[in-house]
Amino acid sequence: MRHALVLGGARSGKTAFAERLALRSGSKPLYLAMTEAMDSDIRTRVESHRAERAGRFATREEPLQLSHAILEAGKEHDAILVDCLTLWITNLLMTGGDVATAVSELCATLMEFRSAKVILVSQEVGLGVTPDNATARTFRDLAGSAHQRLAEICDDVYFVAAGLPLTMKGEAAIARD
Repeated sequence: MRHALVLGGARSGKTAFAERLALRSGSKPLYLAMTEAMDSDIRTRVESHRAERAGRFATREEPLQLSHAILEAGKEHDAILVDCLTLWITNLLMTGGDVATAVSELCATLMEFRSAKVILVSQEVGLGVTPDNATARTFRDLAGSAHQRLAEICDDVYFVAAGLPLTMKGEAAIARD
């Protein structure tokens, strides 16, 4: 089973691309969301996204225990779309979690896990200006490190900009539907 990492900026089309990958990879896809609907704006976005995916994806929210959620999801699903890693890293930082250890655990899980295709979506945050505060720089550095480690172990890596996927590693990107 080939795992994939899909990177891109905000509103780049990375999630839509990852959804197409997941739908072409399995008959029982799961959308594993890293968010929790903690305010009305996020609740509205979550409900809108769920409605858009209705009938195509099962959905589960898991803001922290990503490796465990992937292992559990593999019992029922043949494609798992994780959206998104940068939100997961934020959740870990906000709860005092050890991001480096969690990323190491995720890498170990993915290297052994072959019962479903895992498609990881993440926001590339290292293309802009250097953040002006220590917390934002720490976040940027942790995300960049996670992306490098995951790109090394994933079979396929894509970068999406303006809705167009660029294959960085592995199988060529799929055309738009």
